[in-house]
Amino acid sequence: MRQLVELALFTDDVPALTAFYVRLLGGEPSFSSDQMALFQLDGLHILIHHRVPPDPEYKVDSLEPPNEDHFAIGVKGLDDMWSESGLSQLSDAIEPTDYPWGRSAYVRDPDGRLVEMQAG
Repeated sequence: MRQLVELALFTDDVPALTAFYVRLLGGEPSFSSDQMALFQLDGLHILIHHRVPPDPEYKVDSLEPPNEDHFAIGVKGLDDMWSESGLSQLSDAIEPTDYPWGRSAYVRDPDGRLVEMQAG
């Protein structure tokens, strides 16, 4: 079974959300700024990002994922899994792409939640 590797939370107030998770998790983030915080927990990262105003020009078939809460699953052989799984046929799928944080692909589950698959 694949591993959950990331929870990404977008907010308008990074310091307040970071302070909440410091209290909840009982420890400081490994990185923190006014724009982002990163908590590292035994193979799971909790990323807190500053919410960027939605781009009215954003299209789901663009190479940039939406700036919204999501979770990420680590996938070995991401490109092979992507082509064999049929996920690429979903209308809002974003194919595997290289980003500053690594190689990822995105889909939405049947209830509309954004799911990231990270190359592992």
